[in-house]
Amino acid sequence: MTTPGLETLDYAFTGTRPAGAFAPVLVGVVGSGNLEVLLEPAPGSDCRVHIETSARGFGTIWSAVVSDFHQRHQLAGVLLSIHDMGATPAVVSLRLDQAAQELQP
Repeated sequence: MTTPGLETLDYAFTGTRPAGAFAPVLVGVVGSGNLEVLLEPAPGSDCRVHIETSARGFGTIWSAVVSDFHQRHQLAGVLLSIHDMGATPAVVSLRLDQAAQELQP
């Protein structure tokens, strides 16, 4: 479903590090200059990323940020849902890393 005024982006990466069973993880808060990241288990070996952002036209930057995240973490069997209200790439990376850190034993 597309929300008026928001851009929706979807990415998928093949992961090599299965996340296993875990409770959904929520980090950040939807607000001006920030974002919320929800990390959930998903079937298969992909790391899927679904983004809804108020900052339209930045697909190339989003692609670079989520690709960099995947290169660092190589998660498999997860879905990342991002709800963004204009966060900078540095804040996006921070929130993604915070979510991944929650999977550490």
